[in-house]
Amino acid sequence: MLTQEQLTGVYVPIVTPFDSSGAVDLTSFERHVRWLADRGIHGLVVNGTTGESPTVAWEEVEALVKTAKNAVGGKLPVIVGTGTNDTASTLKRTELAGQLGADAVLVVVPYYNRPSQEGIAAHFRKAAEVGIPVIAYDNPSRTGVGLTAQTAGAILELDGVIGLKDSSGGIQLLTELSRLSSKPVLCGDDSYAYVMLCCGAKGGILTASNVVPEALVEMHRQFAEGDSNGAKQTFEGLLPLIQLLFKESNPAPVKWILAHRGIIASEALRLPMTTISSKLRQELEAYWSQVGEPVK
Repeated sequence: MLTQEQLTGVYVPIVTPFDSSGAVDLTSFERHVRWLADRGIHGLVVNGTTGESPTVAWEEVEALVKTAKNAVGGKLPVIVGTGTNDTASTLKRTELAGQLGADAVLVVVPYYNRPSQEGIAAHFRKAAEVGIPVIAYDNPSRTGVGLTAQTAGAILELDGVIGLKDSSGGIQLLTELSRLSSKPVLCGDDSYAYVMLCCGAKGGILTASNVVPEALVEMHRQFAEGDSNGAKQTFEGLLPLIQLLFKESNPAPVKWILAHRGIIASEALRLPMTTISSKLRQELEAYWSQVGEPVK
């Protein structure tokens, strides 16, 4: 199982490919996993937000995890998204993920029902008691409620919680946590990947790593080895792509790129998510033309 000391580097919140009928495309998924593993990533997150977790049934999650575990052959940690807005459901999914051999679970702050900070802390306390390493996930733009630094610090003090994915939309939470906790924080917002490293983050769970894993791994290596200027230059070279990836709802732009590079078979998403607009397609085509990698 994953330890807090190992929670560093670039983790890929991998997309869930679907075929034209809407079924999970395990062949494309396995191809994508192997492609990523060959490019130096530090781990995978299955059934995260980028994996369209709200519309993926648990039976499908099981198939995805088994496929990922088999494809990486124990060489990379596989983290499974198990968080819901129901504590009992989260605990059951976390138990099931452990039975599947998950190295850790990603548990989001409960969404929609807008619990109090006390309720959020209790939710994570229960999740941590299951016995599978927990990475807490703060994403207030999607959940409707965020963690205060005090609550985040208390959650990180729990035995069984090994770190935090910070998608809070800035660096304030991270900078406050740097004074409260020694457990790792991973950037969950691609646009802050470099600045969060500068503020103490240990790496990131980054959407763009689905399509440019080598560049993000290189940025992390440069920073870890003390070459902050090199890391900054690498990151700045990725910013135009990152901006395009989030012009429309994630993961539609990422799926379009992967499909048109031949890594997955289809850009299909499940409703209510829809594919990208023709305008963004043109912008992405122009981007790949400029960087010298033609769209297939």
